[in-house]
Amino acid sequence: MFIEKYYDNTAEIIQTIFSEESPAIEKAGTVLAEVFKQDGLVHVFGCGHSHMIEEELFYRAGGLALINPIFETSAMLHEGAVKSSQIERMSGYAHLVLERYPVKPGDAFLIASTSGINSFPIEMAQAAKKSGATVIGITSYSYLENPSRQKDGLHLADVCDITINNHVPVGDASVEVNSDGTKSGPLSTLATLFIANSLMLAACDQLREWGIEPKIFRSGNCQGGDEYNAGLISQLKPRIKHL
Repeated sequence: MFIEKYYDNTAEIIQTIFSEESPAIEKAGTVLAEVFKQDGLVHVFGCGHSHMIEEELFYRAGGLALINPIFETSAMLHEGAVKSSQIERMSGYAHLVLERYPVKPGDAFLIASTSGINSFPIEMAQAAKKSGATVIGITSYSYLENPSRQKDGLHLADVCDITINNHVPVGDASVEVNSDGTKSGPLSTLATLFIANSLMLAACDQLREWGIEPKIFRSGNCQGGDEYNAGLISQLKPRIKHL
């Protein structure tokens, strides 16, 4: 059964990430904890389907409050799927987007691109580093042998301070469903978001070791959630554009 194979593939990739990437996740989590300790922001960005990392981490039940998503709609699918792919490959655009967000020294910048070969996310990481942020990348090392579309031939892993391998195979989809070998059952979103939430938990773990209570949004569908969140929103709305 296809769903059984997909279950096996998803379980395997999560286990691989946990087994092989935990040291990098813990290292990055400590960086994020230091940012949160100093009341800095963690800026989050991805193109195409990778933009879901922004949706996952921002303003949600259990989400860290000091998250600043970079919602660049031109790189999302809802304004034109083909166009978003074209923009992801475009050079010279990233700094124009980033200058609209308050990335500063002492902040962190979390960026996801499974292929890590397209100009926009690579140059976004470079621009964030130039602004003084520590850059944490989530990408697949399976693509490192593939040629980059970035003008200098760089991959995302080349420009990040810390890189976490999501272990997604080239092509993303993992279950062969057609007789010609065509596959479905993509893995990148599940793998990337597992890493993203693990990073936040690693940061929380470190903060608690320091005796600091992390700032976390509660569910608005639970009693008292709206009132609790209102306090965080009043503090952060001047700093986080999309609140």
